[in-house]
Amino acid sequence: MDPPAPWADWVLIRAGRIAALGQGTTPEADHRIDAGGRLVLPGFQDAHVHLLSGGIDMATAAHLFDLDSEAALIATLRAHAAARPDLPLVLGTGWQPGVFGDHNLTAAVIDRAVSDRPVMIYDSSFHNACLNTRAIEMAGVQTIADPPNGHILRDAQGRATGMLHEEVIPVVAARLPGLTDDHRMAGLRAGQAHVNQHGITGVLDAAIRDMEARIYARAAAEGTLTLRVAGTAQVTEADTAATALERLVALRRAHPGPDFHVHSAKFFMDGVFENRTAANLAPYADATGGNAPCMFSLEQTIELMTALDAARFAIHVHVIGDAAARRAIEGLEAARTANGPWPAQHQLAHLQLVDPADHARLQGLATANIQPLWARLEPPYSDPSLSMIGQARWGDVYAFRKMLQAGADWCLSSDWPVSTLNPFEIIETAITRTKRRDDNPLDPFCPDQALTLEECVLGYTVNAARACWRDHHTGMLRTGFSADLIVLDRDIFAIPPQEISQTRVLATLFKGTEVWRAPDW
Repeated sequence: MDPPAPWADWVLIRAGRIAALGQGTTPEADHRIDAGGRLVLPGFQDAHVHLLSGGIDMATAAHLFDLDSEAALIATLRAHAAARPDLPLVLGTGWQPGVFGDHNLTAAVIDRAVSDRPVMIYDSSFHNACLNTRAIEMAGVQTIADPPNGHILRDAQGRATGMLHEEVIPVVAARLPGLTDDHRMAGLRAGQAHVNQHGITGVLDAAIRDMEARIYARAAAEGTLTLRVAGTAQVTEADTAATALERLVALRRAHPGPDFHVHSAKFFMDGVFENRTAANLAPYADATGGNAPCMFSLEQTIELMTALDAARFAIHVHVIGDAAARRAIEGLEAARTANGPWPAQHQLAHLQLVDPADHARLQGLATANIQPLWARLEPPYSDPSLSMIGQARWGDVYAFRKMLQAGADWCLSSDWPVSTLNPFEIIETAITRTKRRDDNPLDPFCPDQALTLEECVLGYTVNAARACWRDHHTGMLRTGFSADLIVLDRDIFAIPPQEISQTRVLATLFKGTEVWRAPDW
């Protein structure tokens, strides 16, 4: 991925860095890895992922992603609770909106699985969660008022049903028994192993709070990180410029890197379509209608972004609806006007629906941090959002080609554990705009918005490294750069796009050290 020298036959590594690359005769070395002519690429970097929370889920939570019935949900939770009596809170992650929701998932349903211990289960977006009765009682949910940008679902008598939306979830979670740092370190080890197996040697964790900072810093101090972590520290509606700066400056000062550094501020400008908290310019197009406001007013957005930009934080914004995208753009434009341009690598993440008038405003302002796996028809999961957007606007949904043609910078990411972090499945979908051929794919979704393979690989290497502020020493195979590289079982540049998702990583090297090797290689 080094433009002046894009291809080589061999790479020489010394002291964790690339000492030389070349073609033809190989130099002498104490240790050799013969890749057998296979494709070697720079280690991939996932620029929007929840590594620690995803790893903790792997280590402690019931996996609910593939369940399609109440009976399966109850059986899975019951089995998980029986298998993990050591956990003070029974956790589950991944129930699918479109299968479950406000209408059919309640504390009474979860009680049928577990009633004697508190239970909290998150949906696949992590913007919704549901409790059992024991957890409602322990957390005192009946006495909690809805916080800004959060909602407790209640029945006609005013009793909490168990369902929570958005910013009330952490309020309730803080009142329930928590995991220990030993659980969290086990989760980090599980998460690292998972991402290394998929060829990832660097991430941007999109939700850094005190707990995440503590665990990442501990792993860095112990020398157990097997990848680089950049962090985005969350800014909330309750913040002023002063409170946000005080907290984020302290985090950045405490964690300057090199392997774990806090470099950006995270805003949730809206929620998700699945719980009707995505902020649109026009009302929702389905029968229910309605809309949702942005989670920050324009005045507060400008105040916070201008102050954080002046303090030289990158700004990383979750935007789903087109009103949220526009609000974030307006805030970043105001910050640039006040402070002047600088290589900030501000980022708008997700960009599910963007008004065409705003595509060109991204150029030179914010990187489009995109998750191409979602740009496909996948009923019933894709149906609620597409219905709310309306078919007349489907051409503006995940319109990646329009953004790039308008001059936007881009990087690719997964948002794991919301969905798979497998870069090769994501790349295939970015090109085909449909599910894998073994998954009963439907017609491609807006195929004119597809990316090329070259754009995808750039989005996972050079561009992702730039988004994480580490492109001066990672993201390509170049003399002097860190020896972060992956060996693939096939040449993805020489196969049909429909086969890319089958690609396996045979080995992953981080700083020249193997952190993953396939058992059969």
